[in-house]
Amino acid sequence: MQIQDATISRLIERIGEHYRSNITNRFVRPALLQLSFDNQSWALMEDLTEKESSPTIHLEEVYRQITAAARFVAVVRRDLPDLRSRVSRADPSAPDKVLREMAVKNFGANLQVFADLVNELFIKLVEIDKSNSKGAATLYSRMPELSNVGRLLVG
Repeated sequence: MQIQDATISRLIERIGEHYRSNITNRFVRPALLQLSFDNQSWALMEDLTEKESSPTIHLEEVYRQITAAARFVAVVRRDLPDLRSRVSRADPSAPDKVLREMAVKNFGANLQVFADLVNELFIKLVEIDKSNSKGAATLYSRMPELSNVGRLLVG
């Protein structure tokens, strides 16, 4: 199912901007790449966060990307203490030490903002899905992998 909604497009852009600036910045990305997260999920995450702005959204595709993002959030939350120590082990005399420390210190809050944005997207898409189903089964209800998304994102 394809939908056209400027609000959804802007929200996807915000998710991508936040992800690139605060989640996979140059200080944290090397540690994130060491997580036990499968390649297909990484690809789906990149599709969501690097997406070119488009007025047309393929609902099934974005649902899969949201599922990958929810799993990512759950994995990162589980490994957050180890992740922080990996990032903090970098050269303490490096000229960008303060920036690295800020990225590490704020990572938990930034991850929560990311999870909240993805959850907001998910809720809006489910609403659109329900309103477009016209009595038929929603796409959401036909994708069992979506059943845990809210729990994974809310924590």
